[in-house]
Amino acid sequence: MAKNKLQQFAEMDTFKHVFHATYDVLKNGDYKLKGSWLNFFNNNNKIVAELGCGKGEYTVGLAQQNTHNNYIGIDIKGARMWRGATTVNNLKINNVAFIRTRIDFIEKIFAKNELDEIWITFPDPQKEKRRKRLTSPMFITRYQNVLKPNGIINLKTDSRLMYYYTLELAKTNNFEIIINTEDLYSSEYANEKLSIKTFYEQMFLKEGKKITYLKFRINDKPVIDTPISEEIIRGY
Repeated sequence: MAKNKLQQFAEMDTFKHVFHATYDVLKNGDYKLKGSWLNFFNNNNKIVAELGCGKGEYTVGLAQQNTHNNYIGIDIKGARMWRGATTVNNLKINNVAFIRTRIDFIEKIFAKNELDEIWITFPDPQKEKRRKRLTSPMFITRYQNVLKPNGIINLKTDSRLMYYYTLELAKTNNFEIIINTEDLYSSEYANEKLSIKTFYEQMFLKEGKKITYLKFRINDKPVIDTPISEEIIRGY
């Protein structure tokens, strides 16, 4: 019998690699591990965060492939996160942590220059709420404050809107575009790392959707919004 949400939350409370940084915890200040996440991992390796990690498949997959890095999956939906957290617990994977929190709080979770890289996998494209897209100027500015200089952001999505919006924003702000493909699995870039498939990606592929991928390096300049019109993007 599948466990209900209360059982899942109770189980996650026993996992040393799962942290809860809800509004009630953060309303009076920063999270207790801000600036000291390497102490939790007990090493000096790079820290890579996946934002909106869902069930945690990508976070876990990356960690298993790259044991020399530390990975932190972030999502507000604890019931989804339970699956990845349980996998990490059962397999005794020691380079993964999960944080249940809102991505809006990322500057309360991580100190300046604490992250080396960010992954954003299949985010909500926020068709009607441009500002809330995870690659909007508001969020990129927050990432600038937690990523190391010239930090890297990876966007993997089925949404043409999200892909083209982010591509144009990267160009507008003179971010270095490292990889850019409109059809990942027909490109030369579909390596082991990029071929990790989340629950949602498998669903999108069954629907015949093409998966896009964008990898870019941000700078520390103030971020300006992309001038591309929503009407043009919606045509893709």
